[in-house]
Amino acid sequence: MTAPDDARPDDARPDDPRPGARSIATQGVDEMGGPTSILARQRADHARLDRLMDRARATEAAGGRAHAVALRAVARLVFTHAFAEEAVLFPAARRVLPEGDDITLDIERDHQRVDELVTRLDRSNSDDPGHAELLRETFAVLDEDVRTEEDVLLPRLQDALGHAELRRLGWEWELVRRVSPTRAHPVVSRRPPGQPLSALPLTVLDRGRDLLQRVDERTGGRAAPVVAVVDRALAVTAGAVERLPPVRRGERPETSR
Repeated sequence: MTAPDDARPDDARPDDPRPGARSIATQGVDEMGGPTSILARQRADHARLDRLMDRARATEAAGGRAHAVALRAVARLVFTHAFAEEAVLFPAARRVLPEGDDITLDIERDHQRVDELVTRLDRSNSDDPGHAELLRETFAVLDEDVRTEEDVLLPRLQDALGHAELRRLGWEWELVRRVSPTRAHPVVSRRPPGQPLSALPLTVLDRGRDLLQRVDERTGGRAAPVVAVVDRALAVTAGAVERLPPVRRGERPETSR
């Protein structure tokens, strides 16, 4: 995935990897520490994201349920992936890399932008004016996020850690990813202590909404009126959780909403 030149107008992305640090996009699985290492897991998720974005683009013209389902699949992958990064990968990078705070803050800015864009996408459909541009902008930021991780953060982490530690991080990241929120929450802190405090309530609420959407999809929309009422109640509750002072603690001003 390659971001357009205008995806990031500001000079926010860190320098390219230092000499000898190769993008994980060009490495074999063994070089990255095996299939369970954090590097291999990240790249596999990025490849899956690429396929899901292609599916969303392919359904955009037809719109309707197929496009909505495709966008939901993108969101579920993006937000579980990002939450696990912020809980596991980024703290590790800040511990072992002198430039770790700058690099992770750059990626957190992308995560914040995606949260805000997807919140707007959730309120639109393919017939709305501006939907196509909003989708393009969202996917451009996601592409930029992938490039910063694969070309900058992960190669530097690979230089600093052995394969055993990369695999340990991989298992921890995967565990957190499987129990993470699946929706955009742009108000919640992206760093401790607020970030881990938000995990349980938002995960329960988000996955409850996911279950409702699956019911709606499997019933062909026949349960839509009931689903809409319950989904709205869960969304309002999630919004209230986001604004609780404890889950907003630790946020950097650069990513604060």
